[in-house]
Amino acid sequence: MSGNSVMSINGTQTKYDREKELREFDNTKRGVKGLVDSGVKTIPKIFIRPLEEISEDSKPQNVNKLVLPIIDLAKIHTNNNPRRELVEQIENASAKWGFFQLINHGIPLNVIEKMLEMVKMFHEQDVEVKMKYYGRDVHTNKQVVYDSNFDLFTSKNAYWRDTLSVNTAFTGQLDPELLPPICRDAILDHIKHMVQLGSVLLELMSEALGLGPDYLKELECDKNWSSVYHYYPSCPQPELTIGTPKHTDSSFFTVLLQDQVGGLQIRLDDQWVDVHPIPGALVINIGDLLQMITNDKFISVLHRVKANPVGPRLSSAFFFAGLSSKPKKYGPITELLSEENPPIYREFTVGEYVTHFFSKPQDEPGRNHFMLN
Repeated sequence: MSGNSVMSINGTQTKYDREKELREFDNTKRGVKGLVDSGVKTIPKIFIRPLEEISEDSKPQNVNKLVLPIIDLAKIHTNNNPRRELVEQIENASAKWGFFQLINHGIPLNVIEKMLEMVKMFHEQDVEVKMKYYGRDVHTNKQVVYDSNFDLFTSKNAYWRDTLSVNTAFTGQLDPELLPPICRDAILDHIKHMVQLGSVLLELMSEALGLGPDYLKELECDKNWSSVYHYYPSCPQPELTIGTPKHTDSSFFTVLLQDQVGGLQIRLDDQWVDVHPIPGALVINIGDLLQMITNDKFISVLHRVKANPVGPRLSSAFFFAGLSSKPKKYGPITELLSEENPPIYREFTVGEYVTHFFSKPQDEPGRNHFMLN
């Protein structure tokens, strides 16, 4: 939200021009890291969350001992009984948590480490090189964009994070020459492994729904993808701002790689639950699109990333978006419906959903707009 407000300084009323401060920050093209590099000790006003959010987080919290499900993908290579156990674990995690951590997923540790190092290298290179990729059109047909706060001018507050985004949703394929040279090889390797893993997970999720293993792939749930590479600098006043605001994902599902700094939380039972990093593990979460086509059998839950006095925090998220140049109609899967379980959502195209998703506040799940009642 942009606009002006009145501040009191030494008893004198002065007008605060929020939009001017947003423009000035955006025009630097240096992102949040640029602020940290300049030596700021207090965060600019545009980053301060609404008072009610700060107050809510400052209240004493019940110590929650909930631990995100950990699923061992090594069981997929064993005989039928262990595989069925794996499918049941994915069903339970997707239906009750919307999140799980995946271990023994087959992606070499050196690939994971290289990916995180790449995120660091891109964001810490000379700013003049980084600026060439800066823009505000990350959700159009531009394939590679570096920005800080894609919704800078419409969000309630800016957040303490810079991002490199790679998007194939509108073209169907990636031109490698568009990738920054400093991280081109690492990104291409990352993509290859994510696509392979995504295919395996779709099979398991299909079976977890009681469908054939190819069902979700035949629906083209893995058609096209986008990825983001986040850099969360250390924050001098982390209690006042946020790394990523609470939101649900606009994907069918997301594969997240995070380092060991921590800060990711999911919202369950009216409390925030920490997703403690596990070395080498991946975090898998259900997106709005999969909740909609499974008619709420699988759930897409709110999650966020807290700002941290320690940094940088590094992560990458790979979104299976299902968006293509040829619109395809989606709706609740017929095989999952019955008289006792009627459809909750109307039919939609992914393009229609994505357009709505980026027109609303992030903390409002995009799926609500498509409910029949």
